Amino acid sequence: MPVLKREEENVVVRGGDVHTLLGKGSEFEGKLTFEGQVRIDGKFSGQIFTKDTLVIGEGARVNAEINAGTVIINGAVEGNVRATQLIELHPPGRMKGNLEAPSLSMDKGVMFEGTCKMESAGKSGSPAPAPAPIGPPSELPRR
Repeated sequence: MPVLKREEENVVVRGGDVHTLLGKGSEFEGKLTFEGQVRIDGKFSGQIFTKDTLVIGEGARVNAEINAGTVIINGAVEGNVRATQLIELHPPGRMKGNLEAPSLSMDKGVMFEGTCKMESAGKSGSPAPAPAPIGPPSELPRR
């Protein structure tokens, strides 16, 4: 992790730093496509496409169809969210719409209204059967 010095202050630069920021008070409508990490703290309406990370800040209001690698939600989102890697919801986040990702994390205090579908990206068809129970034969259910 490189460290930059500025007048005897240490500023740490990390690989996951935000590349683009739509700050508080900003409003944007349209189609957003990007590489790297983007953070939205203002209002956004439209469509978002990326293979990378989208962070919805605590004060943000997003009304969009989102397709991303990773989506981290701390603000209000209305619309469907599809991630190829991970969706995280943190308080005071509010999500109204459908979620689809192979991995989902939702903290206590998050408001969620919609459906959730968890499966590996690119998979289709019926889910795999549940594994057989493991234990001594006397504890296994009889068929």
